[in-house]
Amino acid sequence: MKAARDARSAAVVINAGSRRGAAHELAVDTMRKAGIPISAVHHVLSGAELGGTLDRVVADGHDLIVVGGGDGTVTSAAGRIAGTDVMLGVLPLGTANDFARTLEIPHNLAEACATVADGKVVDIDLGRANGHPFLNVSSVGLSVAVTEALSPRLKRYIGPLAYAIATLSAYARHKAFPARLEFPDGDHEPLELESLLQVAVGNGRHYGGGNTVSPTAGIDDHTLDIYAILAGPLREHVSIARLLKDGSFIKHDRVYHLTSRCVRLVTEQPLPVNLDGEIATVTPTDFTVQRNAVHVVVPQSSTSALFDGPGAANWPPV
Repeated sequence: MKAARDARSAAVVINAGSRRGAAHELAVDTMRKAGIPISAVHHVLSGAELGGTLDRVVADGHDLIVVGGGDGTVTSAAGRIAGTDVMLGVLPLGTANDFARTLEIPHNLAEACATVADGKVVDIDLGRANGHPFLNVSSVGLSVAVTEALSPRLKRYIGPLAYAIATLSAYARHKAFPARLEFPDGDHEPLELESLLQVAVGNGRHYGGGNTVSPTAGIDDHTLDIYAILAGPLREHVSIARLLKDGSFIKHDRVYHLTSRCVRLVTEQPLPVNLDGEIATVTPTDFTVQRNAVHVVVPQSSTSALFDGPGAANWPPV
C-alpha cells in the first residue's frame, strides 16, 4: 500500500493551543525531512479558527492532512474527510490522546512523525451523534460536567491527572437523571432507566485518558458499545471506577452494557452531549456508526484496524 509520503500534496494543521502545541515547528521540519510533501502549514488557536481552517484545507484538495492536537481537534478533521480518499495523519499533542492510543500511534512526537512518513493506511469507523462526528466516545451525564471542569490551564499544567481532579469536582455536583434507550434496528427492546450517573456510546476503544470502553470494543468493528451507569452510593461508584482502565466495569451490577449499530437516547429534559471532549449537541440524540469512514495513517505494527472498506482492492487511487 502506498505510503503517506507518496501523497501528491500534504497540509499540516496544528492546534497551537493544545497541551503540546508549541512543538509544531519541530514536527513540520521532521516530516519534511522524512519526505512528506507538505505544501501548507496552518496554526490555529481556537475552535472557530480550526473549523474554518480545516474547511479550507479540504477544499484545497490535499490528499494527506496531518492534524496536531487533542482528540477534539482530530475528530473535527475526521468528520470533514469521512467518506473520502483523503488520508489523515495524527500528531497527538493533547492531554488524553485516546484516539492515538486506540490506533497505537506513538505519544512521542518524533515517533508520531515517523509514523506519518512510514506507516500504513487503515480505514476506521466514525460515530455520529445527531450527525456530529465522534471517534472515541459520546456521553451524557457526569462526563459533560467533567468536560466543563477541564480548563485548558488545568490540562496544560498537570496533564492526564486533570481528568481525575475534574471528575471529583463534577461528581460532587452531579444530579441523577432518567433516560430511555431505543434501538431502531429492533436488535434490543427499549430500555427505561430511572436514575443514572452517565450514559455513553463508544465508537473507539479508549476515552478519558486511557479508560477502556469495553474489553471487546474496537474502532473497526462497525458497532457501537453502549453503557449506562446507575447512580448509587459513592462506594459503588468507586468500585466501578477501579475497573474503568480495562473495561471490565461493564460486568458490574450497576452497569448496563449493549452493542448495536444505532441507538436513540431520550431524556425528559434536553441534556448536553459530550463528543470527544466537545459539547456539540443535546438530547434526544440519534447515534449511528459510519463504517470504514476515515483513512488514517498508523504504525506498521498496529493491529487496531484494517483497510477493508469499499474500494479497498483498488486503493490507493492513482
